[in-house]
Amino acid sequence: MVTVLGSGDSLLRVIEKAFPAADIHVRGNEISAVGEAHEVALVQRLFDEMMLVLRTGQPMTEDAVERSIAMLRASENGEGPEETPAQVLTQNILSSRGRTIRPKTLNQKRYVDAIDKHTVVFGIGPAGTGKTYLAMAKAVQALQSKQVNRIILTRPAVEAGERLGFLPGTLYEKIDPYLRPLYDALHDMLDPDSIPRLMAAGTIEVAPLAYMRGRTLNDAFIILDEAQNTSPEQMKMFLTRLGFESKIVITGDVTQVDLPSGTKSGLRQVQDILEGLEDVHFSRLTSHDVVRHKLVGRIVDAYEKYDSKHGTENGTPQGGRSKSGHKGK
Repeated sequence: MVTVLGSGDSLLRVIEKAFPAADIHVRGNEISAVGEAHEVALVQRLFDEMMLVLRTGQPMTEDAVERSIAMLRASENGEGPEETPAQVLTQNILSSRGRTIRPKTLNQKRYVDAIDKHTVVFGIGPAGTGKTYLAMAKAVQALQSKQVNRIILTRPAVEAGERLGFLPGTLYEKIDPYLRPLYDALHDMLDPDSIPRLMAAGTIEVAPLAYMRGRTLNDAFIILDEAQNTSPEQMKMFLTRLGFESKIVITGDVTQVDLPSGTKSGLRQVQDILEGLEDVHFSRLTSHDVVRHKLVGRIVDAYEKYDSKHGTENGTPQGGRSKSGHKGK
């Protein structure tokens, strides 16, 4: 019962708050609910789903209970998916170093499923929705199951002009800050001691986007991160690197473009060009899929509300000029 109700009844409190029209009572090892028929039916479904998850040995968290309730309510309103909360919460992608990586929301599950089904997948959504992390987990899974021979991780180094030149060190040391988030995710998924060996052998390659030009990438799982900072020309160049038996995942957030004012984002344009093309899939994640601190989702929503109210784009008033009259960068 402790696993069902949570430590100090923390999960029970989440459920009671979500179902104010139902009185939930716990006596011994029995749980009863009294109230409006459809609310009681939802409470019953919720506990059934929780039991299915708990039987897999996976703990339930307050966050997982809240997400399960949201899925069940959507299902009740006819907007719901075919997938049940238990199916979403128990899909394992990768087990590494004592922890398992799995989708936490319905859109994340559909994104992961799309990576299995399609050759080119775009994961578009705000910060914290797991776009890059889940793509990396799928890449490591594909490498370990020998579906591909190598993983290629790439990002555009946006501030590559004068600012990068002032950084000390060799070219690789200069671009390292841009690629660091990709290394951090790799360290979560693989034995850190094996990463230098895999990189030396070319099994894992982490490189700036410019290094992709002129290559054909066969038998590879290729991830382009921060794709909102590619130009249309760079996006086309990258997509045409696709070789045989390869898979491409492109991730980005179209609301966080760091390109100089007046430069079009390749990620924005590519949606108009490739939407509906066979074997290309666009997965769109929202603030509801943010799996960082709950506040991150609310911050994303607040910025979207502000931008729509003030008619701004990328944080700079439309027209590309800041209040001082200088072009926004």
